[in-house]
This record gives sequence, structure tokens and C-alpha cells, in this order.
Amino acid sequence: MFVLASAGFVVGLKNIWQFPHHLALYGGSAFLLAYVFFLLLLGVPMLMTQIMLGRLGHASPVKGIATLASRVHAARLWRWAGAASVLAGFLVYSYYVVVAGWILAYATRAASGTLNGLTSEGAASVFMALVKDPEKQLFWHSLFVLLTMLTVAGGVRAGLERVARYAVPLIFLLLLLLVGYAAGSGSFRLGSEYFLRTDFSQLGTDGVLVAMGDAFFSLGLGVGTFMMYGAYLPRTRSVFRLAVYVVLADLVAGLLAGFAVFPVLFAGGGLSAAGPGLVFQSLAVAFDPLPLGALMRTILFVLLILVAWMSTIGLAEPVVAWLVESRKFTRARAAAWTGAAAWAVGVTCILSLNFWAFSFSMFGVTRTLGLFDVLIILTSFVLLPLVGLMLVLFAGWVLRPETTRDALAIASPCMHDIWLWLNRLVIPALLVVLFFAVRLFL
Repeated sequence: MFVLASAGFVVGLKNIWQFPHHLALYGGSAFLLAYVFFLLLLGVPMLMTQIMLGRLGHASPVKGIATLASRVHAARLWRWAGAASVLAGFLVYSYYVVVAGWILAYATRAASGTLNGLTSEGAASVFMALVKDPEKQLFWHSLFVLLTMLTVAGGVRAGLERVARYAVPLIFLLLLLLVGYAAGSGSFRLGSEYFLRTDFSQLGTDGVLVAMGDAFFSLGLGVGTFMMYGAYLPRTRSVFRLAVYVVLADLVAGLLAGFAVFPVLFAGGGLSAAGPGLVFQSLAVAFDPLPLGALMRTILFVLLILVAWMSTIGLAEPVVAWLVESRKFTRARAAAWTGAAAWAVGVTCILSLNFWAFSFSMFGVTRTLGLFDVLIILTSFVLLPLVGLMLVLFAGWVLRPETTRDALAIASPCMHDIWLWLNRLVIPALLVVLFFAVRLFL
């Protein structure tokens, strides 16, 4: 069940609306090779580290890291790593549910036929009308917060495990269905060739850095989710094998999304930039002239609802577990408090898209969406790399090698040494480089 829940968490919206675009932009298979390289060099060992820390702490990241730091008499600074990871996850959850609300709104529009017959300009108008309307957004935002909190309130078995058991296989089934549909669109070969051509001249330094960033951000390595899931993990399971399974799920989901998206874009309306514009504008139009296009567009938004749902559950779980642990709340009360706080932060994000919008410059880039952009930059490009850095340094330099070898269940001393020195030297260096390359992701 750990693999299903973790796979559901890492298969996020970026796998569908960003990773395929980066493959196309930075040389296709050339970018893919760089991405796989960083999944192995950065993703697998960092996943192992966070799962191991959860297993050792056997509690929420806040209490778990504090307990481990106290046990080895580490400086008090290290005890804040767990709290920072939970805070980062909560903030990401708070604005993620705003975007998830857009998806819910579009799913109902797709199912009712409201999106039928739109031009590119019409699709852009529909999207802007939604994001500039706080009242409509408030309804969908509230609905998605409620959906997540009801799931988390059910506990690990009745909530997380039950949803993961059905939602994750359905996510991959719908991805395969969309790939099958794209194969019959008449542009599958053209779209796939563009998507996976091999052009190292387009990769360049920027492409390598973006591949590294995608490997880090798509796996959610700066939030406390994998430490939380690791705390629920039986000690008999191989951490290395589980980390590889999770990375494979992330990679397969991204590739399937590319094979589903690009042929449809070629067949129905041309290419688009990544991000919300791809889903809410370009694909909304591209499906329209194709056979069964309205049905498949609806299926796409159902897929995105499931993807967002699994991601938000993973982001909220550490906060709820911490409240249960520290405040002695019931699961239902902890979920209610978490949902209410995230809802309030989300409302500020919604208002930042209209009435509370303001411009600012950061990392040499001007942003215009006020607190919404501030939260995205603060979490994604400051907190997440910082938390990731603290966790690998803590595991590599503060914990005893005998302790980590035991918790990782690694029989080979050589393999443990590779993991150890990756945590001590290589990964910290990569995370510092990633921080200074933040302009590429803004």
C-alpha cells in the first residue's frame, strides 16, 4: 500500500502539464536521459533518506526528527527540519487546492458541454473569467478542501489506503486510455516524434538544470510526506526497492502524459506552453474537433481530479498527524483545523488573482499575482530545497552510519557507502546549484 500511496502522491499535475513540455523544449530523449540520470542520482537516494527518517522517527516529521536529533545530542537547529517540511507541505497544499478547484470547475463544464465549440480566444476568456471571479473560485476551492479533509479524517486505513487502492490504478488506467485515444487521432506518430526526438543541441546547460529541478520537484522531496509514509512502513520492507518503485511510477506517468498530450495537440490545435494554459486552454480546444473529443476531454479532467486528490492527501497528512500527536486532537478535529487553515490561506490566494493582486520582482523575474506568487516562490524555490538540504545533511553527517544502515535494510556495505556519500556531498552540492538556478522555473 505504501507504493500505491506514494505513487499517487508523486504523480502530480506537473507530470501532466510540465514534464512533457520540457521534453519537447529541451531536445526530447536528450532531456529524458538527463531526467532519468537525476532521478537516480538525486531522487532515489533522497527518497530513501526521507523514508528512512520516517521509519526511525516513527511519528510525524516534527516529532520524529526532533526525537532523532535529541537521541544523538544534535544541535537544536536540526530539530526544525521536520517542522519546516510540514510547514512547506501545508503551504503547498493551501495553494494547490486553489488550482484543484479550477480542475473541478472545468470537469463540470466539460461534462455539461460548456466547453464545446470554443476557439482559442474563447477558451482563454472562459479561463480568465473563472480565475478573476472570487465567488466561483471560492465554491470550487471549498469543495476540494472538503474532499481532501474528509479523506484524511478517515485515518490511514479507512482514508488514505482506501482511496489509494482504487484511485492510483484508475489514474494509470485513464492515462493508458488517453494514450490509446491519442494513437487513433491521426497524429500519434508526428506528436510522438516531436515529443521524443533526440536533439542534444537543444538540451544545453539550461535543459540539464531543468531536468534536475523536475526530478526534485516532481517527487515532492522537500515536504514531509515521505517521512510520514515511512513512519507507517513495516521494518521488513526494503527502502531502496520502494524508492525505485516510486521513481518508476513518476517516470511512467510523465511519459504516458506526453504520449497522450502531444498527438492530441498536433491533431486538434497546435502546441502550447506548459502549465495551466496547456490544460485549461490548449487541450480544452484541441479535443473539440476530434471524434469523441468532448468525452475524452471530460475523462482528462476526471484524471486530473484524481491526480490532485492524491497529491493533496499526501500534503495534508503530516499536518493532521502532527496535530493528533501534539495537541491530542481526534483525526476528525485535526483534519477540520487543517482544512480551515488551508482554506483561509487559499482564499488569500484567490483574492490575489484579482482584488489583492500586486507586482513584485524576485530572482530577477517580475510576478503579478501578489500573495499567490509569493507562496509559490517561498515554498517551491526556498523552503523545499532548504528542507531537502537539511534532511540529507542530517542523515549523512549527524546520524550514525550503523543506525542508517540498519534502518535502510541495506545488506551491502558498499551500497550503503554510496548512499551515505551522496547524502554528505553530492546531493547538497546539487541542491545548492538548484537554488541558484531558480530563474529557470519562474
